[in-house]
This record gives sequence, C-alpha cells and structure tokens, in this order.
Amino acid sequence: MTDLKIEGMSCGHCVAAVEKALRGVEGVEAASVNLDEGTATVQGNVDLTTLMAAVAEEGYTATPKES
Repeated sequence: MTDLKIEGMSCGHCVAAVEKALRGVEGVEAASVNLDEGTATVQGNVDLTTLMAAVAEEGYTATPKES
C-alpha cells in the first residue's frame, strides 16, 4: 500500500480526476482519495514515481505521505 499527499484538490471533481488517474496506472489494484485530508491510498505493485507522474498529468501535486 502506498500513501500520497495530494495538493491542489478542492472539490469532488478533483477527487474523481485523481482517482481515475491513479486507477489508470498499470499495476494499481485500488485507489481511494480523501479530499478532507488531501491524501490518496493506492494498493498494488506500482512505482511511486509513476503514481506521482499520473497525478501531475491531471494538474495536481503528489508527494509521499509522511507517517
């Protein structure tokens, strides 16, 4: 499981765009985004850089979430 901090989201459409981008990455089994916390949780065997690039393509910034 990979946790990301997502910056730039402000509405439900933003959440849907980020979830769609993450779910479109090969190897992702599931992805959920929390607007209030500004986070995303991704399940699957995927490179962190690939996930961050997919989010960036939608206009948002993803960084590894610190515990």
